[in-house]
Amino acid sequence: MYERKIIPNLNCGLDLVGEVLYGKWKIRLLWFINEGHIRPSELQRKIPDASRRVLNIQLKELEEHELISKKIYPVVPPKVEYSLTEFGKSLIPVIDTLGRWGDENGEQLRTVIAKRFTP
Repeated sequence: MYERKIIPNLNCGLDLVGEVLYGKWKIRLLWFINEGHIRPSELQRKIPDASRRVLNIQLKELEEHELISKKIYPVVPPKVEYSLTEFGKSLIPVIDTLGRWGDENGEQLRTVIAKRFTP
């Protein structure tokens, strides 16, 4: 597994947020868990482009950052469910605002992003 060699800068609020939310799928995972998609298989269906391994790594990081909690039921086969912590729930309004901003500026964002992929 990847081991970080450089200690992150934790002096600025934006750096702190970036450290906790950096990862392609983390914001979507938080959003979907908030919507009630709590089983790993449900999350995989909601984000089919992500590999199960990457989702598991990012779920583990969200758990380590105390944004989600994981409950393992003692049954065979094992059953796992995720839920937002109170700390994680406090991020939902921020994620909602970012999503609305993206929707409102979608045309311009698609244009500037597409430029990167046009020769």
